[in-house]
Amino acid sequence: MATESLDLFAADSAGQADYVVGTVSAVFFASNDSFYKVMLVKVSETSLDWHEDEIVVTGNFADIKDDVTYRFTGKRVEHPKYGVQFQADNYQNETPTSRSGLIAYLSGDDFPGLGKKTAEKIVDGLGTNAIEKILNDSSVLTPLGLSPKVVATLVSQLQTNNGMEQIIIGLNGYGFGSTLAAAIYNRYQEKTLDVIHDNPYQLAEDITGVSFKRADQIATQLGYEADRPERLRAGLLQTLNDLSVSNGDTYTTAKPLLNNALSLLENSRNVRLNPQGLADQLLELAKQQKVVGDDQRIYLKSLYDAEWQIAEHLQRLLQADDHRPEFSEDAIKKQLRIVENQADIVYDESQTSALAAAIRAKVLLLTGGPGTGKTTIIRGLVNLYARLYDVSLDINEYKDKPFPILLAAPTGRAAKRMSESTGLPASTIHRLLGLTGRENDLDAAATKDLEGGLLIIDEVSMVDVYLMKTLLRAVPDGMQVILVGDKDQLPSVGPGQVFHDLLDSDHLDKIQLDTIYRQGDGSSIIPLAHAIKKGQLPADFTKNQPDRSFIACHAGQVPAVIDQIVAKAHAKGFSAADIQVLAPMYRGTAGIDRLNVVLQDILNPKKSERSKEVEFRNQHFRIGDKVLHLVNSPENNVFNGDIGTITGIDLASDKHSEVKSDTLTIAFEQTEVSYSRNDWNRLTLAYCMSIHKSQGSEFKLVILPMVNQYSRMLQRNLLYTAVTRAADMLILIGEPQAFETCVTNLSVNRHTTLTLRIQSVIAPDEKPAEKTPTPEVTTEKSAPVAAGTTAAGEAPTVKEKSASAGEAKPTEPQDYRLTSELVLAGGIDPMIGMQGTTPQQFMPSDQNS
Repeated sequence: MATESLDLFAADSAGQADYVVGTVSAVFFASNDSFYKVMLVKVSETSLDWHEDEIVVTGNFADIKDDVTYRFTGKRVEHPKYGVQFQADNYQNETPTSRSGLIAYLSGDDFPGLGKKTAEKIVDGLGTNAIEKILNDSSVLTPLGLSPKVVATLVSQLQTNNGMEQIIIGLNGYGFGSTLAAAIYNRYQEKTLDVIHDNPYQLAEDITGVSFKRADQIATQLGYEADRPERLRAGLLQTLNDLSVSNGDTYTTAKPLLNNALSLLENSRNVRLNPQGLADQLLELAKQQKVVGDDQRIYLKSLYDAEWQIAEHLQRLLQADDHRPEFSEDAIKKQLRIVENQADIVYDESQTSALAAAIRAKVLLLTGGPGTGKTTIIRGLVNLYARLYDVSLDINEYKDKPFPILLAAPTGRAAKRMSESTGLPASTIHRLLGLTGRENDLDAAATKDLEGGLLIIDEVSMVDVYLMKTLLRAVPDGMQVILVGDKDQLPSVGPGQVFHDLLDSDHLDKIQLDTIYRQGDGSSIIPLAHAIKKGQLPADFTKNQPDRSFIACHAGQVPAVIDQIVAKAHAKGFSAADIQVLAPMYRGTAGIDRLNVVLQDILNPKKSERSKEVEFRNQHFRIGDKVLHLVNSPENNVFNGDIGTITGIDLASDKHSEVKSDTLTIAFEQTEVSYSRNDWNRLTLAYCMSIHKSQGSEFKLVILPMVNQYSRMLQRNLLYTAVTRAADMLILIGEPQAFETCVTNLSVNRHTTLTLRIQSVIAPDEKPAEKTPTPEVTTEKSAPVAAGTTAAGEAPTVKEKSASAGEAKPTEPQDYRLTSELVLAGGIDPMIGMQGTTPQQFMPSDQNS
């Protein structure tokens, strides 16, 4: 069936596209991680007006053989550097179809042990479509009486020669690029085409980078009806994922989910759908355990599990047998005095209390704004731990055993700052856990169990629920965990607000640092940050200070103002690394994309026409450019938010070049990495970067534009985070009203239930905080049941929770039928029967640890 659908694609493209038939003379380039190749083909036939013997062909191909004739379909293109090429969108092996041709093929070098007589026997017995028959069902060979060895060789070689080739041809037919084609094939292997034909929407669920709309295009070509259940379920999953990504929530409710999913499904095909069918498929997703419903909340299963597992791992750490020695208050104070003398510092009462609490705690949260001494506490805690436990801080003494103190942060820059402040090695969380290349699937990633006595994680506000779950899973019983961050900064880019929710829990030890220690150094930046945190702009906000200034301008003037500021700073000796422009949005006259062009021309202009430069997605990259890494690449020790400098550009067209594709070499703080053009989507210019991407970093000079053009992004924690990135100097530019809007707009808390999960796990007998009564659909039986069902098929009854006593007050049983009207009105929980269940009922046994 899959083959039939592919034939339709081939017919469509064959009717419209040009073709080249020939054998491959040479392969100039073959990507290691995709199917993309650049080849020289000796032409035997073509529809082009082409009079030369050979032509360069590019595209996605499986293993290409020198002595096989291929038919390439596509179009002629004029490459600005490499000249005329044939850009193939698909190809096919011109396997012989005549009797004599097939016999010659099967008795050739590809099939050792098959002589001419055996080949004749196969072709005469199965016909000229013998290869297709054998690939579809090898049992067709049984009546021919061939030896098992011959059959095994024949089937194996045909699958090798034709199996992957047919899959890549099929993926080309569906329009996938080289990277996605490789990801799809790596996931499904020989079942790839069957999976796509049986349910193309599986791609959107399994493959990062394949959206619902892309899968829907394939499904449309395959003739899938708009109301097919698989399509409705895929639309719901895509919408649920989109809501969690765009809002940072870990759950949503029925009304926005169904409304948004209905809009996605109808607009994608320009059709009208019955909302009841969508509600039915939401229940089906619950039965398949792909979504979970709990008290009117609807979760992706992975997010539901992540919150529960964070809570359970915290409970495990808190309840673990404590074999550590008990230190008296006097013993701690005695060692603290020694630490003070060695560091030439005197801790005040609050710092002494914080250090004493930290050294005793199994799990501790430490939070505070800029200048409140978080770094001082971390440094003091490391030294106090070493003295109390009599361990050396000399890393060279631990060649064959784990270092007792582990330090980590979400980004490379934050880890570097941590290492500089403590004098100890620190790493990214991904590297600490041994994650390599599986950042998009932390559940499937194999993490290593941590070893040591004390774990300190900085910048925890940047950590989402998935990474926190993975981190805590790797922490062994008995290891102390100190989580440090600033609760007022922006939450993680990924779903959840983990640090906020942990601090919101009454069941975890926490210390909040409020005293500002760096205020006496003449800094006006730190008092400004604390004023913003309180929802105020100081009276002297627009008055220039020694380390802070304000320049009023509107959005259209921002590029010119930044041009002048940076040019003067650059002339005074500030380097590109010293200067960082931060902005909330990418588009617009004052957006990141526009500002990067302005800044590049000042800080790294093209020196001459002969200077090397490459273009990618409307950006020009030059040697010396400051670039930002956009994704986690743990295999290269480079992570989302890391900043590097382009140190080399190698062009494949250079006469003496040894590379087969244009390559950028980039030096990061911890490593140097080469990127072929296929990987340049991981990079962008970093002269101006988003405030979100700047978290965990500090810069000598920060230039911060704020204009009303950014209206939807103007929030207090955004401005606070940006201001606290400035280490020495801060220049604020833009419209005063935009800054006022920021401080008055409190960011809306994300929809999460981590705090509730922590209470449910650690203190299940405590009543949750009082809430406004909401209708709840439940059943009379308390036995756990699958989502969307009742325990014994009985009619669900409506109970209202009493706000004062927290007890359920039964009403008259009513026979409810789940309809779209009830779901959209919030009158019935679409996930009926889920109340009281625990994640263990939905997790494989190996995830319960």
